[in-house]
Amino acid sequence: MLSRLAMLSSAAFAVSGALASEPFPSTYQAPAGPPVLIQGATLLTGTGERIDGADVLIADGRIQSIGKGLVAPAGARIVDAKAKWVTPGLIDIHSHLGVYASPAVKGLDDGNEATSPVTSNVWAEHSVWPQDPGFETALEGGVTTLQILPGSANLIGGRSVVVKNVQGATYQAMKFPGAAHGLKMACGENPKRVYGEKHQAPSTRMGNVAGYRQAFADAQDYQQQWD
Repeated sequence: MLSRLAMLSSAAFAVSGALASEPFPSTYQAPAGPPVLIQGATLLTGTGERIDGADVLIADGRIQSIGKGLVAPAGARIVDAKAKWVTPGLIDIHSHLGVYASPAVKGLDDGNEATSPVTSNVWAEHSVWPQDPGFETALEGGVTTLQILPGSANLIGGRSVVVKNVQGATYQAMKFPGAAHGLKMACGENPKRVYGEKHQAPSTRMGNVAGYRQAFADAQDYQQQWD
């Protein structure tokens, strides 16, 4: 119980990036490769602007410039994008890829620690399976970044992790360097269904709110004891 409360009471500090150190730090490295010049695309910048016949220069894992008539650096790979569209990568802010991996079998069902309504001490990253085929499917659809969360069985389901949608042998190789963590809370019918079927609280929406109230009161009391 104390470990759950400790995690909950420090959640605000974790989200703001104020924790002193990061356990299980990111080992992500931008892949080495030659510069890439995408030429002649219909470009949507993500700010509402459309540029027809646009060029995009990418080097060292970053977009260096956009415009028209860009000159390719030495050794650059040229991509003819005429009649094609280029958009910013999509960010999936609520994903369960890796924690509910494919195929959907019990051995890959790691998204919900459905043993208590409050499990703020668990971290989604420790369930992420980097070889989930769903990551490649998402990438083909344009998803380049994901916030992976625990499921919705619990009132407070645990900590999220932000990853880049890249191939990696470990989840740390996918972990977005410096990205803030979130805290998954399910505020509706899932907790009352999961625990109501077990004939325990919460089994109603008022039970949900009472559970949140008690968890935060316990966390506040725990923090005050440390202070």
